[in-house]
Amino acid sequence: MSLTARILELPPDGRQSETALAVARGTARLLLSLGFSCVAELALASGRRADLVALNAAGEIWIVEIKSSVADFRADQKWMDYRLHCDRLFFATCQEVPCEIFPPDTGLIVADAFGASVVCEAPEHKLPAATRKSMMLAIARAASLRLQALADPHGPYGEAL
Repeated sequence: MSLTARILELPPDGRQSETALAVARGTARLLLSLGFSCVAELALASGRRADLVALNAAGEIWIVEIKSSVADFRADQKWMDYRLHCDRLFFATCQEVPCEIFPPDTGLIVADAFGASVVCEAPEHKLPAATRKSMMLAIARAASLRLQALADPHGPYGEAL
């Protein structure tokens, strides 16, 4: 079985709702079309876990926090910490969630399982060089370890992913 086939077979980890998984998929497709590579569920130095972290060839880093409902947004205030780890911070949601609930100083993406569009651009907050380097290394390590784990599913990767 090819590596691509294994990637397509990966089951969801159970933490996300069907709506959140659909929004993540469509948003990842949008980010790819914008020249960004994405890593989902990336652990940050602050101890938080970002839903999607995207990196482009110029080294720009975006974080996308996925909110599948109004209740999901209201229950989670940790997103403010994510700004310290990215150049631009976005929320991604589905069409059923009213856009007005999201903070005006973040970007907004509306998505479904097949695609997405940027409804509101995120303001730029350039990262300090040391933070950018740390984030780029975290993204590279996570992506590399995940690929290794797919190629060697019985290997010693565990919590390193």
